[in-house]
Amino acid sequence: MKIQESAENYLETILILSQKNGNVRSIDIANELAFSKPSVSVAMKNLRNAGHILVDEDGYITLTESGRQIAETIYERHTLLSDWFIQLGVSEKTAKEDACRIEHVISAESFSAVKKHVAGRK
Repeated sequence: MKIQESAENYLETILILSQKNGNVRSIDIANELAFSKPSVSVAMKNLRNAGHILVDEDGYITLTESGRQIAETIYERHTLLSDWFIQLGVSEKTAKEDACRIEHVISAESFSAVKKHVAGRK
């Protein structure tokens, strides 16, 4: 199932924050992404309706299996691509920005090839 780039970014952010802080609330996401609380609230409602997150009565957000799968895929792409670009001599800032754009549009086939190439270089 194809979802929007913004939804992928939110899911990736939830994954990262949950690994870093344990618990995640909408305000944490808003602060991390420098987005307004109402924008994050709308996004969380959409992700909840799509079955990618659960929100408990205290406002804590957890990824469902589908949400975690999407988030981990995007995070792996982001991490591998940004690290590879840095190894190629790209500045860290540019590498991360480019990886963030590419991670959403690269096909599974192309990413697999890049991953094999990078693994072969180590």
